[in-house]
Amino acid sequence: MKKPYKKYKEYRQGVYKPVNKHKYKGSKNPKYLSSWELKFFRWCDRNPHVEQWTSENVYIPYISPVDGKLHKYIVDNTVFIREGKDKLVKYLIEIKPYKQTIPPVNHGNKKRSTIIHENYTWQTNQAKWIAAKDWADKNGYIFQLVTEKQFNLFTR
Repeated sequence: MKKPYKKYKEYRQGVYKPVNKHKYKGSKNPKYLSSWELKFFRWCDRNPHVEQWTSENVYIPYISPVDGKLHKYIVDNTVFIREGKDKLVKYLIEIKPYKQTIPPVNHGNKKRSTIIHENYTWQTNQAKWIAAKDWADKNGYIFQLVTEKQFNLFTR
């Protein structure tokens, strides 16, 4: 029997087939790049308060502080959640490991290449998230980072 996902390094990847197809607003079934994204997709699909959701459909331009060039940031998800009778809240969601949401710690045990990579990732993520927050504010969304520390919310 063919597995519904493939493993690349330690990440679980595959294509999610929404159960509530009317809620997912995408031209193709969404691809998940980690088990966290899969959990989030399932939560969006099954949560009665989620009216619609998408995966990787918002592109936000940002200037990389590393190379000074214009790049496109593809945000992980958008989610429209009914909060109360008359309130629909639009979220822009980025799913990241907690380690990538805090400044890197440079201690003596790390290789120089690791320190450089972590700093590059941190600087790039900061530029992306500032651009995403600006975009969200201008377009009536709330930008939200979701890490493994919040994933207990998505397993109910």
